[in-house]
Amino acid sequence: MEIHPYYHSWEKRIFDTLISLVLLIIISPLLLVVGLVIFITTGSPIIYRQKRTGKNKKQFDIYKFRVMYVGAEKNQWRYRKNNHAPEPMYKNWNDPRFVGIGRWLSKMGLDELPQLINVIKGEMSLVGPRPLPVAESEKLKKQWDFRYKVKPGIFSNWSASFKGQITLKEWQQLEKETLKQGGLKYELDIIGKTLRGIVKNNRKLF
Repeated sequence: MEIHPYYHSWEKRIFDTLISLVLLIIISPLLLVVGLVIFITTGSPIIYRQKRTGKNKKQFDIYKFRVMYVGAEKNQWRYRKNNHAPEPMYKNWNDPRFVGIGRWLSKMGLDELPQLINVIKGEMSLVGPRPLPVAESEKLKKQWDFRYKVKPGIFSNWSASFKGQITLKEWQQLEKETLKQGGLKYELDIIGKTLRGIVKNNRKLF
């Protein structure tokens, strides 16, 4: 498929870097408070790292606030019967592995804030297909390879849709729609729709 040239432009990289740096400075007090609460209520580590598949299928460590108990990833298989996403993806809005304020942080999307560091490092972008865990990405068929031609993003048409349970075909279409358009106005629109949706729908974002 044809990808909008903006995804490969220096304008997008500058926008990603500047916005992420400014946001990190502005929300640094919030990050400290969230980290402290996680440490007091659930201990360490505060930051959760997971291997994700990025541009050109290169693996990288994604950063998130830890919202589940240590070792929760190994027990995911126990709850796949309650999966709210099409296989091989896994999303569970009511995952019993949440601890402390983890469920609330996840619902509000605050656990994703450390990914601004991934953006600054050049591993992610503000807008792009959501990066999947390696095990999930390896199970997708070749027609999904379009998503690896750009950097994965924090926001996308999928994050802005709030459709809940969707089919694999619908998910793929939303990601293709994300890459067919581009530009500063378009990215601000997706980010704005997503943030407004979090407040309006009051449910887990990613």
